[in-house]
Amino acid sequence: MADLLIVDDDAAFADSLRETLESLGHTVQTAPGGEDGLALLGAHRFDLVFLDHRMPGMDGLQTLAAMNARLARRPPVIVLTAHAGSAGTIEAMRLGAFDHLAKPVSRDAVVDAVRRALASATPASAAPAPQPVADDGELIGVSEAMREVHKRIGLAAGSRAPVLVIGETGTGKELVARALHRHSDRADGPFVAVNCAAIPKDLLESELFGHVKGAFTGAVAERAGCFKAAHGGVLLLDEIGDMALEVQAKLLRVLQEGEVTPVGSHRVQKVDVRVVAATHRDLAQAVRDGRFREDLRYRLDVLAIRLPPLRERLADIVPLAEHFLRLAAAPGPAKRLSAEAARALLAYDWPGNVRELRNAMERCHALQRGAVIAQVELPGAGSVGSAAEGAGGLSADWYDGTLPEAVERLEKLLLQHALAAAGGNRSMAARQLGIHRQLLYTKLAQYGLE
Repeated sequence: MADLLIVDDDAAFADSLRETLESLGHTVQTAPGGEDGLALLGAHRFDLVFLDHRMPGMDGLQTLAAMNARLARRPPVIVLTAHAGSAGTIEAMRLGAFDHLAKPVSRDAVVDAVRRALASATPASAAPAPQPVADDGELIGVSEAMREVHKRIGLAAGSRAPVLVIGETGTGKELVARALHRHSDRADGPFVAVNCAAIPKDLLESELFGHVKGAFTGAVAERAGCFKAAHGGVLLLDEIGDMALEVQAKLLRVLQEGEVTPVGSHRVQKVDVRVVAATHRDLAQAVRDGRFREDLRYRLDVLAIRLPPLRERLADIVPLAEHFLRLAAAPGPAKRLSAEAARALLAYDWPGNVRELRNAMERCHALQRGAVIAQVELPGAGSVGSAAEGAGGLSADWYDGTLPEAVERLEKLLLQHALAAAGGNRSMAARQLGIHRQLLYTKLAQYGLE
């Protein structure tokens, strides 16, 4: 079998993980910190490393960067964290981590991760040392679906290929583009965003590629255009599915040749821009309908990131709502959700996705007195929350007690809602929650919901 290394300052967790790995037939060594782990890696050749993210002294990302710099052959690394966040996941993947798992990790997840990591053809190559990245909370999400988005951003950040971000209106496509920029080697360069649907097609060419003075009526001065403005950085072409066919042809040439020709000029100008395109439309269908160029679609769809709608990431709704309440209250104390209000949020489909949820929380903060949000006003549903009833609902004191107790109560509520929404279909409920089916079975048994 394989020689594995666990680098984690949590001795109890490290011992538990070691027992699991040894039961699979592997040889395992442990290190309590990054420096000790690096010393073992320098003296012994390991096939796989489990690396904790947050440790005193040298943290997991610093240790991973040091491994990239010091080791000629770095084994696959699986980063572990008890504090899942978008920035940590993105940076770990950008630095070459094979995977990024959130604690607690089930035995099935460990077995699957080890199998995939050991089967990987070659170890990840060295990556540049990390730059400090502030976790600004823009890409909040603890669901498995959003963690996959974070991983794909991290993998794509190190490339210069175009990225296509696909998602419904309000899911946060621009936030993905900004995260790609922030975690890439172009972070010091400009980030420019242009909404292709908001600019008339007669003006969009000038907006993108620039124009010379006198190129058309109203062109009283020369304009550089968005591609020139984004030189050395990232350009987001939002709602590219609404771009006119004539402009699509010129955009394709810019992507292929790396040069623009301003409107009214014959002078070609070189540009160094990474393009991120975003759309809520089905571009494959648009191609079939003759509304989008097939060659442009292939040129843009090199790296695709799909943002799930909020109804597919139930586990993120309450954390997002509380985050937006904190933003609305800043710099003062944030209001809390009552159990009934939280249940109302989980029962709603959120056609406007994260944007609609943010608006709802800002409205609740402005209109409701007191420290607790008792009800939520939802479009077409009036005010719901305080009179909400139903089996399995949480009592109004669900915030009382310890944090683990509150988490358990919220987790039980999510399980009940997902099962009800799926009509009792456990596989469908697991997909809605973004967890493995076996973990769902375990949780159902834990809470007596079988």
